[in-house]
Amino acid sequence: MSKWQRIIAVCAASVGLGLLLASATPVLAADAPKPAVANKDVAKDLVLRGDAKCTRCHDEADSPELLAIATTRHGVKGDARTPSCTSCHGDSEKHLGHKGSAKPPSPDRTFGKKTLNSAAERSDACLTCHKGTKRTYWQGSQHASNDVACSSCHKIHGQNDKVRNKKTQTEVCFTCHKTERNETHKISAHPLADGKMACSDCHNAHGSAGPKLLAKNTLNETCYTCHSEKRGPFLWEHQPATENCASCHTAHGSNISPLLKSRAPFMCSQCHDGPHNSKAPYGPVAAGNQGGFVGTNPTENATGRACMNCHAMVHGSNSPAGALLHR
Repeated sequence: MSKWQRIIAVCAASVGLGLLLASATPVLAADAPKPAVANKDVAKDLVLRGDAKCTRCHDEADSPELLAIATTRHGVKGDARTPSCTSCHGDSEKHLGHKGSAKPPSPDRTFGKKTLNSAAERSDACLTCHKGTKRTYWQGSQHASNDVACSSCHKIHGQNDKVRNKKTQTEVCFTCHKTERNETHKISAHPLADGKMACSDCHNAHGSAGPKLLAKNTLNETCYTCHSEKRGPFLWEHQPATENCASCHTAHGSNISPLLKSRAPFMCSQCHDGPHNSKAPYGPVAAGNQGGFVGTNPTENATGRACMNCHAMVHGSNSPAGALLHR
């Protein structure tokens, strides 16, 4: 084959291949999936799955900033448990379908101060996900019975939820518990103001099997979580301390250290009367004056630490001298 014959053969083969590809192109294009046409009327989800219908109107200009929920656990898109806007606020069809310049009707469920939904309805929305564990006793608890809802204490759309921070938790609790707030400012008090402990260290605001929403079943069990050295067991127990710490102490604050309801010996004489308190606290008992408080020289019952000059282990003792004292 000559040189020109080889050139002609190569050109013919190239033309034939081109025609083959050209005829096959429509078939391949027909088999390929067509790209989806984007709907310009459908906004993109910004925070939660399915929230686009809400974020068309609720944006960064909202006050309060509703989109700040993206910075909380309720805004984690990668977690399948994360709720959508309608999970908490309901389908709210009238709210979504509103047109015009007039103020739209409220969503089916709102949580602000001007809400028309009852505390039970608002709490039920939260308990759909947050149930069990520490919230087992919510139904029938003091807070639920007094129309306190979850949103009364918790801030859902903001990253800074004061009630979940030890340093700011008391600001939320003291909004209602004003008597306890006053007591914490007395001379002797738990270190709430320093942020070293919080109300939730002793109380379970979501309900408890014990009294006064205590974290444990009894007051003593709650106190022993920190004051374990007072638990014992002791060979010689002090019955009031064993039964109830509140017999002598006031938990939220006192002007008598350490959190005592009264000073010794007056605290002791409330139970230990008779031969235990035969001497007057101050001076000899005058004729016809059985109340004491006569004279200027105090007796050994009132000097120093009074009864605790000898009975230092008031919560219980393992000293064998107890046998001699109980004869």
